[in-house]
Amino acid sequence: MMKKNITIFGQGYVGLPLSLSFAINGCNVIGVDSDVALCSNLSQGKTHQTEKYQGKSIQDVLKEQLDKGTYQITSDGAWAVQQADTIIVTVGIPVHDGIPFYDYFDAACQTVAENINRGSLVLIRSTVVPGTTQNRCQSLLEEISGYKTGLEIFLAYVPERIAEGKAFEEFETMPTLIGASDIISQQKAAEIIQINSKAEIIISDSPTAVETSKVLENLQRDANIAIAQEFARFAEAAGMNIFEVIHLANTHKRVNILNPGPGVGGYCIPNAFYYLNARAQELGLSLPLLELARKQNDQLPDWICKKTVELLRQNGKELNHCKIAIAGLAMKDFSPDDRLSPAIDICTKLMQSGAAVAAFDSNVSSQYPFKVESFTEAVRDADALLILNRLFEGFDPVPGIASMASRPVIMDTKNIIDPNLLPLESIFWRL
Repeated sequence: MMKKNITIFGQGYVGLPLSLSFAINGCNVIGVDSDVALCSNLSQGKTHQTEKYQGKSIQDVLKEQLDKGTYQITSDGAWAVQQADTIIVTVGIPVHDGIPFYDYFDAACQTVAENINRGSLVLIRSTVVPGTTQNRCQSLLEEISGYKTGLEIFLAYVPERIAEGKAFEEFETMPTLIGASDIISQQKAAEIIQINSKAEIIISDSPTAVETSKVLENLQRDANIAIAQEFARFAEAAGMNIFEVIHLANTHKRVNILNPGPGVGGYCIPNAFYYLNARAQELGLSLPLLELARKQNDQLPDWICKKTVELLRQNGKELNHCKIAIAGLAMKDFSPDDRLSPAIDICTKLMQSGAAVAAFDSNVSSQYPFKVESFTEAVRDADALLILNRLFEGFDPVPGIASMASRPVIMDTKNIIDPNLLPLESIFWRL
């Protein structure tokens, strides 16, 4: 088989490891991103991502593939498409005020359409509003390029299903869905996927069904977490440890309740409802259960802030005279990804209420006015500590608590502290 020339739009948490995965497996890959600073960093082998491949950091993998010439990075999408026989789009669709914002995605698709070679394959791997591949991408490709999909160019929807932190492994081991309305597109898509995957490939002749299944995967997690959060309030009122309750429930082979936390972040889960709802509104439908789950999870940062005020007052303190230490800024444990992170929302709300906030997360590269350089600095003289993430394996915040102000409040949303190890005058609260 001839060496594949693959161009991948978007070099973020999906696009970069996907690009390197194909490069490792013998393809010539061009990564495209509109962020010029990102392109510059990647060309020098620099990335803040923390993925690993066979014990090697993603930085090492990136440098190896750059040196081999199997991976290159550019902001010139037109040129990159002209070099390719396969184009993959991983550009996200952000949500503003509940409405999906297509500008970045559309710009990538238009560049593809204006420069695509006859016979090329386009794979859409972004999470999208159901119907996007056929109603938006196919129409755009055919209108601008003049080529007919299924005959002269080929198109499929292939959702990414990876968990950040396990990208290289899951590209290889996670079953892959392919949605394409013609057999040749299905076959070509499967051929590409098999380059870096050993897992089962499931093919549907309905791209829209596959798009909807991807949104459903994310929405079931959103609803699952909302259930866990509601049970957490019940467990707290009844004097139980919610993490123990969930562990006991999950011993049933057909039960998988997720753990509660300070909120739901990242790019996928918070946006999923709005992708489905956009299409539902076109169909004249409402989605009250899923809408409620999203609203409940959206309210969690507010709830955490109110709980902080309540606990401080139990110790005779007011928030606007307090220093609040925060452990964790990413959207989940061990992650560098702070997109839509509830921790950022919590820090911002506490600052707006007059508190001094000192937050530490060694995994997150973004700069914030409340971010400090060490956990020691964060907790020193703090009146409260909110543990929102596990920062690293073996993270133990207890030694640092000794440097906090008198009568500290300790809020543990990750169930990592033994309250018996805390000072007697402290107030301990576990989610």
